[in-house]
Amino acid sequence: MAKDLFTTLDLNLLRTFLILSQELNMRKASERLFVSQPAISQALQKLRNHFNDELFIKVRHGLKPTPFAEELADNIQPYLDGLSSVLNASQEFQPANLNKILKIALAPQVLTCLSGALFHEIKEKAPNVDLQLVNWSASTFDDLSKGKLDMAINYEYDKVPKELLSKNLMTITGCVIIRKDHPIKKTIATPYDFEGYELASLIIPGWNDNKSLASEVLTNMDIEHKIGFRSELPMALIDVVQHTDMYFPSTSLFPIHQYSSLRRIDLSLDDVPLNYPIYTYYHQRHKKNALHAWINQLITDLLSEANIK
Repeated sequence: MAKDLFTTLDLNLLRTFLILSQELNMRKASERLFVSQPAISQALQKLRNHFNDELFIKVRHGLKPTPFAEELADNIQPYLDGLSSVLNASQEFQPANLNKILKIALAPQVLTCLSGALFHEIKEKAPNVDLQLVNWSASTFDDLSKGKLDMAINYEYDKVPKELLSKNLMTITGCVIIRKDHPIKKTIATPYDFEGYELASLIIPGWNDNKSLASEVLTNMDIEHKIGFRSELPMALIDVVQHTDMYFPSTSLFPIHQYSSLRRIDLSLDDVPLNYPIYTYYHQRHKKNALHAWINQLITDLLSEANIK
């Protein structure tokens, strides 16, 4: 008679198995599970004996899953995610009762306008939450998949990992930021008005590392231009724009009221779209999670207040 692999297994080992399959590193897995590396090794040995498979093989930079381990991880992940959703949904949600770390990745154009307001709202409504805001990076989707992040906010992506969900929070519009005494005096301009001036371009890791959307628009309109400066740091762009004639293609989220030395110019591009949807990304296991629904609504409200059309 075949061995019953389910009833004879300590289900706690499955979480260890999934974390190992995500990290492929004993040390990183032990840090995520808050246990020692020897404890991870013991759990792995039990799993190997149970499934009669090596599961993970040591390689130069960590571990490599066997074909059986890869298939097992893909098959059991949805069930554990579903169990997590059911258990979390069974609790009555009260922000004031939360006591946890909440880690959110924000794209730089969102971080600039949202960080202070979001921190204030969270501390007021959920005082025991440790809010951690980090920059969007090339590893953000991977961190969401592995549970290292609770959610992330950015523009729309064409390709999103299958285990992640996305939700449209709102739509913002494009504009240009220049120094207050810039030679261009208009409040509404077309791209042709910026010909001859260099642009300062914001880099969003994993989204526009090797391109500038503004540059693409100018190229398509046959407008000669030059990118004078690029950075992942909004403050670096702001500092450069304050002291030069460069212009910074930005959005209606930019907190222009905080910078007396800068001006905003709205754009008129006729048939060229200037609307950019902002999305939140999170793991499917949080689809019915009351905490994520609350945070999504909170962020939507704060972005709506910051969005000056």
